[in-house]
Amino acid sequence: MTCQLFAVCFNASEPPSLARFWSGVLGWEMVDDPQGGAALLPSDDTGFRIRFLPAQEQKVGQNRMHFDLTSTSLEDQQQTVARALGLGARHIDVGQRPEEGHVVLADPEGNEFCVIEPGNKFLADCGFIGALACDGSQEVGYFWSEALGWPLVWDQDQETAIRSPHGGPKMTWGGPPLMPKAGKDRLHFDLVAPDRDDRQAEVERLLSLGAARIDTGQGKGSWVAMTDPDGNEFSVSTPR
Repeated sequence: MTCQLFAVCFNASEPPSLARFWSGVLGWEMVDDPQGGAALLPSDDTGFRIRFLPAQEQKVGQNRMHFDLTSTSLEDQQQTVARALGLGARHIDVGQRPEEGHVVLADPEGNEFCVIEPGNKFLADCGFIGALACDGSQEVGYFWSEALGWPLVWDQDQETAIRSPHGGPKMTWGGPPLMPKAGKDRLHFDLVAPDRDDRQAEVERLLSLGAARIDTGQGKGSWVAMTDPDGNEFSVSTPR
C-alpha cells in the first residue's frame, strides 16, 4: 500500500485567522489542530484536509503551489471573488494576461490562489477546489504519481497532472522553467503511511523514487521531513 495525502499544510503567522478565512471561502468546518494551529475538514469528496501550522518565517516570493477554485457560471465566479475579498483577500498581478478569464487573488497572508472561469473542461467534475496547481518539472509529476498511487491524467509538453482514483482535485505541474525556491515552503503536503509499522518502509520507498530526507529540527517525532525531486518539502507521518 502507498502513503496517502492527509493534508495540505499552510505555514501561517496567525493560523486561526488564516483558517477562518479559508473556512469562509470554502465552507469547510474549522477545528483545532494537534500541533497548535487549526484545520479545516472537507465538506465534500476533496479527500484531504487543510492544516494551518504556526511559523515564524515570513512569506518570501511567490508560492510554488496554489489552489485553483472552480466556477459554475460567471455569476458564481463573481460571488466567489466577492466573498474572498470580503474576508480579507486582495487582487494581485502574477503576470496573467488581460484576456485570461481567471481571477488571481492572495489570501490575508499573501498566499496566491485563482478563481477559474466557468467552462474549464480540464477541471470539470473536480469539485470546488479544482486543482492544486504547482510549479514543477515533469520528473516531479512522475514522482508524485508513484508516491501517492495516483494515475497520470495529463502528460504533454512536459506538463503533467495526476488525480486520485477516488476523484477530487487534480494535482498539476506546469513544467520548466521552474521558479527559484524562496525560503521555506509556505505550503507543503502531509502524507501518512499505511499503518504505524510501515512508516520507515514508506520513507525508504520514497527515497528510492527520488525523494531526500531533510532536517527541520523535528527530532525523533512521529513524522519524517523530506523533499521531492524539485526540492519541495513534505512530511511523512504515522497514521492519525
